[in-house]
Amino acid sequence: MNPKMLVLVALASSCFMTGLIWFVQVVHYPLFERVDQASFSTYHAEHSRLTTFVVFVPMVLELLTSLLLLVERPAHVSAWLLWAGAILAGLSWLSTGLIQVPLHGRLASGFNLSTQALLVTTNWLRCITWTGHCSVCLGIVWQMLRS
Repeated sequence: MNPKMLVLVALASSCFMTGLIWFVQVVHYPLFERVDQASFSTYHAEHSRLTTFVVFVPMVLELLTSLLLLVERPAHVSAWLLWAGAILAGLSWLSTGLIQVPLHGRLASGFNLSTQALLVTTNWLRCITWTGHCSVCLGIVWQMLRS
């Protein structure tokens, strides 16, 4: 695949995920505690289903393009930037799979304030990794434009 196209897809998907995770962090997760206790499980099930629908493709594209860029390295782009991007994308997946998904699993049976607070606290890791990856992608584009 064309390295320039890979960079554009990596940039678009990481920017999308960065904006989305900040919305989730600042608005969506904190509002969980305002959902009526009796309807929280139903609300959470729909939240999980719809969120998966929105994030699955961008997350997969972000990870795949980050890994492919290690193989299809664009001209004039520092290898360390490509490695940083791949590592940050991987950390986002690890955090999601090992921390946030299990916490959502606990919330699926009903709202728990300490679990919700832990979800908000640990989600900062994804805010950092996605913001970092978006910044790395912008750095890659910058290096490509300077050449």
